[in-house]
Amino acid sequence: QVQLVESGGGLVQPGGSLRLSCAASGLDFTINTMGWYRQAPGKQRELVAAIPRRGSPNYADSVKGRFTISRDNARNTVYLQMLSLKPEDTAVFYCNTYPPIGRYWGQGTQVTVSS
Repeated sequence: QVQLVESGGGLVQPGGSLRLSCAASGLDFTINTMGWYRQAPGKQRELVAAIPRRGSPNYADSVKGRFTISRDNARNTVYLQMLSLKPEDTAVFYCNTYPPIGRYWGQGTQVTVSS
């Protein structure tokens, strides 16, 4: 059974930073492209960043230069370092494979950017 557990969210002021983690179990982590997604209130879930097993990651235009995705294959963990956070980054953040598999969605971690 695949389990993806996100952590690291919280309340942060504009301009602040957070580092999200996603621990994966039950899947062959090393062969999958992994992604971070987010869903803001009233909006559809969107891809934020994706990182292949090998090669360069890709980012949504809205986060380029501020967010960095990375992975530790030995720990089956994918990270999202978020800098210069803006109020419009407020959302529930999820990890999943890319493309995503519906039954893999976890609970996500809430990120709130507010003063």
